[in-house]
Amino acid sequence: MKWPMHKHAALVAALFLTPALSVPALPAPALPASAQPAATQGEASADARLQALYAADHAWIIADRQRIEKADGRSEPGPRLPSVTPEAEARRAAHARDMLARLDAIPAGQLSDGEKINAAVFRALLEERIGDADYRVHEMPFNSDSNFWTYLDARSPYASIEEYENYIARMRDVPRYFAEHVSNARSGLERGFSVPRVSLEGREASIEPYTRAEGNPFLTVFGQMPASIPVAEQARLRSEAEAAVADSIVPAYAELLSFMREDYLQNTRTSLAATEMPDGAAFYAQQIRKYTTLDLTAQQIHEIGLSEVARIEGEMRAIMAEVGFSGSIAEFNETLRNEPQFIARTPDELMGVSAYVAKRVDGRIGDYFGFLPRHRFAIWPVAPALAPYYTAGRGGLDACQMNTHDLPSRPLYNIPALTLHECSPGHSFQAGVALEQPEMPAFRRETYFSGFGEGWGLYTEYLGEEMGIYRTPYERFGRLSYEMWRAARLVIDTGIHAYGWDRERAIDYLASRTALSRHEVGTEVDRYISWPGQALAYKLGELTMRRVRAKAEDALGAGFDIRKFHDVVLSLGSVPLPVLEQRIDAFIADGGQGLPGVTYD
Repeated sequence: MKWPMHKHAALVAALFLTPALSVPALPAPALPASAQPAATQGEASADARLQALYAADHAWIIADRQRIEKADGRSEPGPRLPSVTPEAEARRAAHARDMLARLDAIPAGQLSDGEKINAAVFRALLEERIGDADYRVHEMPFNSDSNFWTYLDARSPYASIEEYENYIARMRDVPRYFAEHVSNARSGLERGFSVPRVSLEGREASIEPYTRAEGNPFLTVFGQMPASIPVAEQARLRSEAEAAVADSIVPAYAELLSFMREDYLQNTRTSLAATEMPDGAAFYAQQIRKYTTLDLTAQQIHEIGLSEVARIEGEMRAIMAEVGFSGSIAEFNETLRNEPQFIARTPDELMGVSAYVAKRVDGRIGDYFGFLPRHRFAIWPVAPALAPYYTAGRGGLDACQMNTHDLPSRPLYNIPALTLHECSPGHSFQAGVALEQPEMPAFRRETYFSGFGEGWGLYTEYLGEEMGIYRTPYERFGRLSYEMWRAARLVIDTGIHAYGWDRERAIDYLASRTALSRHEVGTEVDRYISWPGQALAYKLGELTMRRVRAKAEDALGAGFDIRKFHDVVLSLGSVPLPVLEQRIDAFIADGGQGLPGVTYD
């Protein structure tokens, strides 16, 4: 199916003509090594300089973050947590500036095709690090959605004694790590660079489960240790972990909870807009560019959002007519929220629906992708300590998570779209493909640009229509509700941070246009308030992917193969959106070739 170019799409295309990054034009994709012409002397020299530069930076980053690199290109935590002192942050900024100066000295025109992509990705990463340093974002080390304290406890068993010992060592390092973050947060408070109070109320409860030794989440992985670890060693590790929890974890989390309740929440700002903070307008512009990788103003994004909202409303009304509902969209949404048939009775029922959707995707995946990753993922519930304040789900390489807290707020008609986005062919599938690209340098294997990654996730929700995943009009409406959710973000995020919207206006706007539960609406709006710019990545990324697909379909006609298109997109791993566009231009120029070594018969 070809993407229709509606009037709103022309507006979006016009706004996207100016890329956020200066990316050299990319010719046809690289051929297999045996078929490539010999590199010129200039290319070989420039390529070698660039490869040495980003390899050195990657090694520096791995060491600085206290990570251990694995044979498959991934990294895992070592025995210490990274330093987050102002001195450490200044050192990181100086390193990034030095790397950028060295990158600027390499003649871009002499780079080979593949290294031009690597250079563009490397530049974007360095500019992002420098931008965050300029605004001292480490002085706001958490928001209503993400923080530094809830992902330190392991969620699945380790395979070796060494990994367990490193985990215990990190547990003992938590007091130092928390003290540094708290010091940074105090500095942010002093200069008015802080998270709005209204978006944090109640969030400190996620700390409480860690303040008790009994049933502490840090100990969970010691109850299911692999049989390959001798019983005596298991007992030793368990005893050491219990001591680390009592000596380090419990007091560190108790002190953090006290700081949040008695200091931070009492003194953080009551205003909402990022523009109310020091250098707020410039900070918001930097965050927009960071998360979208596009040069768009808040005003342009607001207009794109309004246009998309109007388009999606038309598609929603068509489904309402299909099921015989004659009221407004807001009334239909309220009807769905109160319909018992759409509420899971148990967490396992919700998880089962998600697993069933994932298996149905497995049955169709070969029709839409030629390269299928070997890496498998699990579907997990969101951790109980985090779930009340967490989004509906989240996907990653090893697992995608479904939020089973407050089941009436997790209607089943939304689960197919959520599973497509977070699991397959969304984030978990996407991460598996990226991991298995043999030519991708190490620094790109765990790189993530929100505009590309979240744009892909939202694109896969639509792809579910083509794949036949949605079985009922209500599931299709759930998909549209999720798309509306992301379109409304463009309006709400910019409304709050550039136009002065209050929380109630934002909640009313989202609740009246989506079938999200009231709980989800409140959680989402608080996320936009406390995390400026991040929510813009989804829709702007998806619009870019839809547009470049339409361009390829129009240019290639009968020669367009959806499997090859998807393979080329995902083989990039995660890149700035302008790099994606230029790679698809190269895909068109070479007649729509897929990946070397993949059979498309």
